[in-house]
Amino acid sequence: MTRLSLKLFVSGRSMRSDAAISNLELTLSQIGIDDFDLLIIDVLANPQAAEDEFILATPTLVKVTPEPERRTIGDLSDKALLLRGLDLSPAAYLRDLNEA
Repeated sequence: MTRLSLKLFVSGRSMRSDAAISNLELTLSQIGIDDFDLLIIDVLANPQAAEDEFILATPTLVKVTPEPERRTIGDLSDKALLLRGLDLSPAAYLRDLNEA
């Protein structure tokens, strides 16, 4: 399986940015994914990176690999939406939560 590689575009150290990081890490750990690459890009410090990737809103999560590239916008609190954005099965995640 190809290693999960992600970019998370945030706007500084805001509550929304911190929530997106926490929600992403929590969801991935809950489904057993603890070995992944995560690049956090602050668009205030690096606006060119946001422009190069056509980022229009933050936080924006970009799944780079495995392909296809997918994007999820928001604080990543909607676990089912986040998992669909990562091409992971929301049904399996919800089933695992119910069994715990």
